[in-house]
Amino acid sequence: MMKVIGIDPGLASTGIGIVWGRGDRLCGCSYGCIHTTPAQDTPRRLEKIFSGLQRVAAEEAPALMIVEEVFSLGRHPRSGLSLGQVSGVVMLAAAQAAIPLVEVAVREAKQVLTGNGNASKDQLEKAVRGRLGLDAPIRPFHAADALGLAIIGLMRYGHAARRSDST
Repeated sequence: MMKVIGIDPGLASTGIGIVWGRGDRLCGCSYGCIHTTPAQDTPRRLEKIFSGLQRVAAEEAPALMIVEEVFSLGRHPRSGLSLGQVSGVVMLAAAQAAIPLVEVAVREAKQVLTGNGNASKDQLEKAVRGRLGLDAPIRPFHAADALGLAIIGLMRYGHAARRSDST
């Protein structure tokens, strides 16, 4: 049985999704978010995300971490900068916990999970919920995105993480 953690980085809300199983067989999941508030300065918000990820990594001991690759929308360049800061914190947490990390582009994740690289958040959430056999909607969407990344990690990269664990 292998455990994979998916991370959807965001300064206001970082989604966390954990799946476990073997190959294409999903056996269970858990999910949530680390929320920060704009009332705090950026360093404090990053610290909260980092310490939350450290805690989850220590409690769950995943074999692999999948993080959404940084992207920037042309009309919102500052959001790309903060996303980069959060992604750096995610990578540091993975490195300190000695968890192998793979970045996956958002379009690739949407394509793999829905068959459409331009799928909406709602379409992605429904596809993830279907793969996991869940009835209730997964909220917030950041958690659904993170679960989707974890599913991709288990199915696509799990064999590589298992090989590196055995050496």
